[in-house]
Amino acid sequence: MPRSTFVGQPVTYGSIGATLAPDLMQYPPKGYRPEEHSVRLGSGAERFATASASLMTWGVQRGSGIEITDTRAGSGEQYVGLAFNADGSPLAEQPLPHAEERFGPDGSPYITPGMTAVLKLRVWGLTFHAPVRVVYVLDEATRTGFGYGTMKGHPESGEEAWVLEHREDDSVWLTIRVFSKPAKLRYRIAAPILRSVQKKYTKRYLRALHPAAAAG
Repeated sequence: MPRSTFVGQPVTYGSIGATLAPDLMQYPPKGYRPEEHSVRLGSGAERFATASASLMTWGVQRGSGIEITDTRAGSGEQYVGLAFNADGSPLAEQPLPHAEERFGPDGSPYITPGMTAVLKLRVWGLTFHAPVRVVYVLDEATRTGFGYGTMKGHPESGEEAWVLEHREDDSVWLTIRVFSKPAKLRYRIAAPILRSVQKKYTKRYLRALHPAAAAG
């Protein structure tokens, strides 16, 4: 996969979709730090449906104090990896399945593949603008979520994903997976600060969809 996404606008890393790799924690893209965090949100189909609707309308980010700005709808084209011929060569025309357009209970449109947004974060009195592009969406009976990649202007380079699972024991879990590194030299110098900020927001992400947060 080249450094541009399947819809043509570039992201700032090459391993698109790597947050879905089972061995991400053991073998992250070269030069990137991987992380994975999970939290149980409760149990039952209703909990899964409610959490899914919130997740897919930027509920985790908004619930963590991040402002979502400059959103632009995606094409709906879903990147699912390369398809190959029997001889192992890539198909000349790659399939691009489309994700269905869906809406939350309040009418908010669901996140779709190719959607772009600018995340506005306020840290220590400073405001950071972090442009991202949604590189894939999961919409399955017992699993839903999305991953987005960093674009030019983001303090970091990499990909982050949020996946909800309704497991066989009826429990509902949110898992966050990310691989990242500072985008530019000035951010590399401030890497410990960036990691501290990332850790702070990860804790917020893990609480954002919890029933206790909604009750509060």
